[in-house]
Amino acid sequence: MAIKLASGANLESVCKAMGVDAAVWDELNTLWPQRMAEDPTFELAMLYGQYFAAGVTNPKLLNIETNISPEGKANLERLKNDRYFYEELCGARTAAYNYGLDGSQWILENFGIGLGDFQSVAMQHMAKRTNGSEDIMETKEFLEYQQEKQKEYEAKFAAERGGNVADDIEF
Repeated sequence: MAIKLASGANLESVCKAMGVDAAVWDELNTLWPQRMAEDPTFELAMLYGQYFAAGVTNPKLLNIETNISPEGKANLERLKNDRYFYEELCGARTAAYNYGLDGSQWILENFGIGLGDFQSVAMQHMAKRTNGSEDIMETKEFLEYQQEKQKEYEAKFAAERGGNVADDIEF
C-alpha cells in the first residue's frame, strides 16, 4: 500500500483494493515506523523494505492509477526503456540524499516520477541484472555511469548550496 501511495495513488482506492479501512491504514502507518525506529537490529526496517519493494507486483494494486503528470508519464517510459537515464536518476537521487535532500522527492519534483513508480522500474532493471540477460561488462558500465552522474549532481547540489560544508577547512 505504501509504495502505491508513494506514487500518488488515491488512499481510498488503495484501501478499497486491499480491503483495509483508511483509519486502520493511518494507525498502521503511524505504528510501523515507530516500531522500526525502536528496533536496534534493523530487521523490521529490512522487512519493511522487502515488502515495500514487493508491493509493485501485488495483483490487488496493479490496476490502481497513480496521479502522474504527462511529463511524468513520458519520463517514466524513458526510465523503463533508457537504462542510462535510469542510472542517471539513481546517481542524482543518491547525490541529493548526500546533500540532505529527499532524493525521491527531488525526482518527483524535477521529473514527475513518484517513489513507487521509480522502485517498480528499479525492480525491472534488477531482474535483468540477476536473470542473466545483462552481462557483467554491461553491469559494470552502468554502475560506472551512475557513479559519474552522482559526482555531477553532487557538484550541482554543492554549487546550489554555496559549496560543501567543509570547504573552508584546511588540513
